[in-house]
Amino acid sequence: MTNTVHPLSPSQLAPQFEQALISQALTNTQSTAGFIGQERAKTALSFAIGMDMPGYNLYVMGEPALGRFTLVDDSLKQAAAKKPTPDEWCYLNNFEDERVPNILRMPPGEGKKLVKKLETLIDDLLGTFPAAFDNPGFQRKKKAIARDFDQKYDKAIALVEKEALTKQVLLIEDNGAVGFSPIIDGKPVNDQESANLSEQQRQHFYDMVTELETILHEQLLELPKWKRELSEQQRELRKETIEQAIKPMLKQLEHDYATQLGVQRYIREMRSHLIKAVLEFLPDESDGDKQEESDNREFFIEEFVPNVLVHYEQMSGAPIIFEPNPSYGNLFGRVEYSSAGNSLYTNSRMIRPGALHRANGGYLILDADRLLTQPAVWDALKQALKSGELLIDTLSDQAVTNSTIITPKAIPLNVKVVLLGSRDLYYLIQDVDEEFNELFRVLADFEYYLPFTEQTVSNMTLQIKQQMEQLQITELSRCGLTQLLNFSFRQAEHQHKLSARFADVLELVREACFYANQQQHKTLTAEHVHQALQGKQYRTGRISESFLEDIQEGQILIDTSGVAVGKVNGLTVLEIGDTAFGTPARISATVFAGSSGVVDIEREVELGKAIHSKGVLLLTGYLGAKYARNFALTLSANIAMEQSYGHIDGDSAALAEICVLLSAITDIPLKQSLAVTGSINQHGQVQAIGGVNEKIEGYFRLCQTRGLTGEQGVIIPASNHINLVLNEDVINAVQQQQFHIYVVQTVDEALALLTGLDVGVANKRGVYPKRSVNGKVLARLEQIAEIVNGSLDD
Repeated sequence: MTNTVHPLSPSQLAPQFEQALISQALTNTQSTAGFIGQERAKTALSFAIGMDMPGYNLYVMGEPALGRFTLVDDSLKQAAAKKPTPDEWCYLNNFEDERVPNILRMPPGEGKKLVKKLETLIDDLLGTFPAAFDNPGFQRKKKAIARDFDQKYDKAIALVEKEALTKQVLLIEDNGAVGFSPIIDGKPVNDQESANLSEQQRQHFYDMVTELETILHEQLLELPKWKRELSEQQRELRKETIEQAIKPMLKQLEHDYATQLGVQRYIREMRSHLIKAVLEFLPDESDGDKQEESDNREFFIEEFVPNVLVHYEQMSGAPIIFEPNPSYGNLFGRVEYSSAGNSLYTNSRMIRPGALHRANGGYLILDADRLLTQPAVWDALKQALKSGELLIDTLSDQAVTNSTIITPKAIPLNVKVVLLGSRDLYYLIQDVDEEFNELFRVLADFEYYLPFTEQTVSNMTLQIKQQMEQLQITELSRCGLTQLLNFSFRQAEHQHKLSARFADVLELVREACFYANQQQHKTLTAEHVHQALQGKQYRTGRISESFLEDIQEGQILIDTSGVAVGKVNGLTVLEIGDTAFGTPARISATVFAGSSGVVDIEREVELGKAIHSKGVLLLTGYLGAKYARNFALTLSANIAMEQSYGHIDGDSAALAEICVLLSAITDIPLKQSLAVTGSINQHGQVQAIGGVNEKIEGYFRLCQTRGLTGEQGVIIPASNHINLVLNEDVINAVQQQQFHIYVVQTVDEALALLTGLDVGVANKRGVYPKRSVNGKVLARLEQIAEIVNGSLDD
């Protein structure tokens, strides 16, 4: 038999490493573990952090659980500790236009101090007024103003009263109302007595009263002016009193902030409005209503106290903010509203900061996938980064009837944004957004693998121990660490590389510690790790067990013994949710005289996707190049994956399909005890496929359930040898020669294993031995071509 292929030995089915490496990692006395691997990403992070220029924001590319956030957070913490704490930004009431609140920049920690001082000022004002109006000096001046008014009034009334007496009429004042009454016999006449007077007397007195009222009106013509002057003088007196009381308070405040021009400007603008507010809201006399005093305090605070967006008094270095839900409000801030009656109102004190406000002067970490699902947020973020200004857009969100809309002034923005996203999303954004590369110039690309080195194993062991200490497990055994490393190799599907998804290893450690704690063990062993793996397999294995039961019950036709023509067992991987498992699938082929070529039934019914269809189309190229050099390749063949009712993709069935096709052409039976996986090219070379471990173990479970015969096994590409990290059950079966794993490089090697016959090698003239498999294929194809072409000639 040509191209003899021997099965792999047990030592070739899993990673092999020296136990000295394990011992050294377990005895490492290093106190803290460094971040594991990802040197390329570390270099990119260092470069992006060091480039303190616009546009050098960072996109961290990689899948979840690769440690992206941990590395970014650690790197930013080191850089942030060396940067100065950023200034604080406050929003102030704009006394000229309350719809456009002003901004104020304050040194770190000073914003809150300014708020406290202004609140103290307001409390002092409320304590001073209206008590200050009870001052004897104020009351004396107030009475003097009132006395001047009374003198003018009394003088006018005295003139009218004198004139009335000359006309025998008495002037009467009652509660500010002035009236007249006739005098008869030296006595005033009331209304009842007036009715007893003669008509002539009554008319005489009516004329006198009318004349006197005209005189009274002339004398009191300037009474409104006197009252207005009285009110103005009293208001001016109150204003002067307020100014005198406020002056020392504001002077102390100005002295405290003599070097801060922004605060000085605000105090000057606030002075006149503060005096006006005291005039309007605080009466001359104290009011005992406590609720009203509370309302007054709230009004003064909302009107005059700044709104400090972010406090930094207890922070050292620049801020690092991670926003898990980057909606517009969470990112750019928002303006809150309160209701009063049927209207909404707001002010500068109701502006709430967003993640960009909190990260201003530092670093902002965002999840790119979540960011791009938020409408309009991506464009707004780009605009903010390009302009260097942070603006809260309230017009589009809060433009409702019966509401006060404010537009806060923009705040200067200086932030470095770090996007965490997938590889596909990165290339998609590059394609659809021309501005992306201008704003995110640095890419940190996270690898899927970690190098299997002494340093890597040491750091992994330290982090595993730290996780165990949190779960009250004190020791890690040699076998336990070996089992965890094997799990990482399995995740990476490589015998010389560890998986960069170290979070999966820590998850397994936590689950293994659960079993160790249940058994009251303080040492984590391979048995606990094995229990954790079995536990997860049991929890998520219902569907895989259902497939196995269907095969056992004969509902899915799979043979694991004997031989058959035009049938072979292929290997597939099913991914459902977060689980993946291998299962065999029968592939069949039929060949007959005709000229329709190789028909992929899956493709014809639109169940086969592009890559699978490509693999089938390559079969025609292989057949023509190898066998039909001297005649037209003419045949009709159908290939199908039996009892498959879902979509199929991938070209890993190509090797099985060419083998079953050649079996159908030659009527040579294939061993049903062997399952096949691998893709091929047009020259018959077998190429690597994915999921090789799951595929082997899936077929092994079926054979184990039916009973291992020593004839069963799998055929895989030779290039997949390095990807083998099989479980102990498979390795033990191989060691006992109950199961076999073959690696092949060509289609001929796979045919030799499946048929047990001499495949045949072409001589210099391209002729194969007649009794070989290839010789029979060539003869049968020539026969079909003659039949088809002969029938066409007829």
